[in-house]
Amino acid sequence: MPELRIDIDRETAGGQYANFAVFSHQKNEFYLDFALLQPQTDPNVVGALVVARIITSPQHAKALLHSLAENISRYEQTFGPIPEAVDPSRA
Repeated sequence: MPELRIDIDRETAGGQYANFAVFSHQKNEFYLDFALLQPQTDPNVVGALVVARIITSPQHAKALLHSLAENISRYEQTFGPIPEAVDPSRA
Protein backbone atom coordinates (compact mmCIF):
# COMPACT_ATOMS: atom_id res chain seq x y z
CA MET A 1 0.00 0.00 0.00
CA PRO A 2 1.45 3.43 -0.90
CA GLU A 3 2.25 5.94 1.83
CA LEU A 4 -0.41 8.61 2.38
CA ARG A 5 0.98 12.14 2.35
CA ILE A 6 -1.31 14.87 3.69
CA ASP A 7 -0.50 18.52 2.98
CA ILE A 8 -2.08 21.47 4.78
CA ASP A 9 -1.78 25.19 4.15
CA ARG A 10 -0.89 27.60 6.96
CA GLU A 11 -4.39 29.07 7.34
CA THR A 12 -6.09 25.67 7.55
CA ALA A 13 -3.42 24.39 9.95
CA GLY A 14 -4.42 27.15 12.38
CA GLY A 15 -7.81 25.47 12.74
CA GLN A 16 -11.15 26.89 13.80
CA TYR A 17 -12.56 26.60 17.31
CA ALA A 18 -16.09 25.18 17.49
CA ASN A 19 -18.14 24.42 20.59
CA PHE A 20 -21.38 23.45 18.85
CA ALA A 21 -22.25 21.18 15.93
CA VAL A 22 -25.31 20.42 13.84
CA PHE A 23 -25.46 17.38 11.59
CA SER A 24 -28.00 16.73 8.84
CA HIS A 25 -28.26 14.47 5.83
CA GLN A 26 -29.99 13.61 2.62
CA LYS A 27 -29.79 10.38 0.63
CA ASN A 28 -26.24 10.82 -0.72
CA GLU A 29 -24.62 13.34 1.63
CA PHE A 30 -24.07 14.21 5.26
CA TYR A 31 -23.64 17.86 6.29
CA LEU A 32 -21.49 18.53 9.35
CA ASP A 33 -21.75 22.16 10.47
CA PHE A 34 -19.33 23.23 13.21
CA ALA A 35 -20.16 26.50 14.94
CA LEU A 36 -19.08 28.89 17.65
CA LEU A 37 -21.84 29.35 20.22
CA GLN A 38 -21.34 32.80 21.71
CA PRO A 39 -22.75 34.48 24.81
CA GLN A 40 -25.70 36.73 23.96
CA THR A 41 -27.00 39.88 25.57
CA ASP A 42 -30.61 38.69 25.12
CA PRO A 43 -31.20 35.57 27.27
CA ASN A 44 -34.05 34.48 24.94
CA VAL A 45 -31.77 34.30 21.89
CA VAL A 46 -28.91 31.87 21.34
CA GLY A 47 -26.66 32.65 18.39
CA ALA A 48 -24.12 30.42 16.70
CA LEU A 49 -21.77 31.26 13.83
CA VAL A 50 -20.90 28.35 11.53
CA VAL A 51 -17.10 28.31 11.16
CA ALA A 52 -16.82 25.20 8.98
CA ARG A 53 -19.10 22.95 6.94
CA ILE A 54 -18.02 19.50 5.85
CA ILE A 55 -20.08 17.68 3.23
CA THR A 56 -19.31 13.99 2.90
CA SER A 57 -20.73 10.67 1.74
CA PRO A 58 -22.68 8.37 4.06
CA GLN A 59 -19.77 5.89 3.92
CA HIS A 60 -17.23 8.52 4.98
CA ALA A 61 -19.58 9.78 7.72
CA LYS A 62 -19.80 6.26 9.14
CA ALA A 63 -16.01 5.83 8.94
CA LEU A 64 -15.65 9.18 10.76
CA LEU A 65 -18.01 7.95 13.50
CA HIS A 66 -15.91 4.82 14.07
CA SER A 67 -12.61 6.72 13.94
CA LEU A 68 -13.83 9.34 16.42
CA ALA A 69 -15.11 6.65 18.81
CA GLU A 70 -11.76 4.85 18.63
CA ASN A 71 -9.84 8.07 19.28
CA ILE A 72 -12.08 9.01 22.24
CA SER A 73 -11.52 5.56 23.72
CA ARG A 74 -7.73 5.92 23.42
CA TYR A 75 -7.90 9.46 24.87
CA GLU A 76 -9.89 8.24 27.89
CA GLN A 77 -7.49 5.33 28.44
CA THR A 78 -4.65 7.86 28.65
CA PHE A 79 -6.28 10.86 30.37
CA GLY A 80 -9.39 9.47 32.07
CA PRO A 81 -13.10 9.85 31.34
CA ILE A 82 -14.34 12.89 29.46
CA PRO A 83 -17.28 14.50 31.28
CA GLU A 84 -20.49 14.97 29.31
CA ALA A 85 -20.96 18.39 27.69
CA VAL A 86 -23.01 21.01 29.49
CA ASP A 87 -26.38 21.74 27.88
CA PRO A 88 -25.86 25.28 26.49
CA SER A 89 -29.53 26.13 27.06
CA ARG A 90 -28.97 25.64 30.80
CA ALA A 91 -25.58 27.37 31.09
